[in-house]
Amino acid sequence: MTRDLVLVTGGSGFLAGHCILALLQAGYDVRTTLRSPAREAALREALRAAEMDAGDRLQVAIADLMRDEGWDEAASGCSYAMHVASPLAAAAPKDEDELIRPAREGTLRVLRAAHRAGVKRVVLTSSFAAIGYGRTVKRPYDERDWTNASAQSLAAYPKSKTLAERAAWDFVDGEGQGLELAVVNPVGIFGPLLGPDLSASILLVKTMLDGRLWAVPRLMFGVVDVRDVADLHLRAMIDDAAAGERFLATAGDFMTMQAIAQALKDGLGANAERVSTRVLPDWLVRFAARFSAAARQAATPELGRSKTATSAKAQAMLGWQPRPAKEALVATGESLIRLGLVSPRQP
Repeated sequence: MTRDLVLVTGGSGFLAGHCILALLQAGYDVRTTLRSPAREAALREALRAAEMDAGDRLQVAIADLMRDEGWDEAASGCSYAMHVASPLAAAAPKDEDELIRPAREGTLRVLRAAHRAGVKRVVLTSSFAAIGYGRTVKRPYDERDWTNASAQSLAAYPKSKTLAERAAWDFVDGEGQGLELAVVNPVGIFGPLLGPDLSASILLVKTMLDGRLWAVPRLMFGVVDVRDVADLHLRAMIDDAAAGERFLATAGDFMTMQAIAQALKDGLGANAERVSTRVLPDWLVRFAARFSAAARQAATPELGRSKTATSAKAQAMLGWQPRPAKEALVATGESLIRLGLVSPRQP
């Protein structure tokens, strides 16, 4: 029996690696895109560390979100696609188009190639960043909500995710008719690493464990385990009811950064002795934001704001059951320690 082939974009990324692992475990063949063939060995080694020797069930195609070349070959013969790759700068870009153009144009490149190849359904990894910013609601955010992309205080990343997702829905409503689309909107993604590449969420936990945050700002955000986000992508790919739907992925209520720090201390014991639960005064964060574009765009608009979201739709429609947020956070710390990525304590 021929196994369905699934395209996963950006295979060297944190979430994409777990999506590849989940698909292989479920019996699918996978073709993933990388920007450089030099990254294939590290991906295969990461999968082997997770007890998955992919062999010829994993194919690699070379493609870049900002170039047309390679995408038709990547999508050829695939029954489904997961578009996971998206640019995320380590610091706030001087020009927001550095994030927006690759996110939007890259999404359209993948969708057009999938449409030409006769792919049945694309699952797009969007973000809570496309749901819960630039506007306020008095209830938990859900899939009905959209970030206000024209809000003056909106940072480049949520704007890029919002415009990319909007472009995807417009595409399937227009020139891409016949291609099914489902969208997953995760909050902050944590959980075990497959390799040493660090996403922004993982870098936050590493910074805490390294003791480089002597206090935390009054910010709160959602937490979800990467294994559960990969599982939701798989459910959204194969469930008939998921076509044309968005699914917000969060494990319970949002957490303050102080609560995240305390969860690490509770779960990791002596390994989290350098994690601080002190809270930075708001005035100090605002003062620092005068000298930091990243703090000014990301932290200041959300400072002291209470917000949360619900994944009730994914749970009711697709039977999705995420593990507790604290479990995801502790798994992040454990894998950072296991991989030797936490800075050694000073004598």
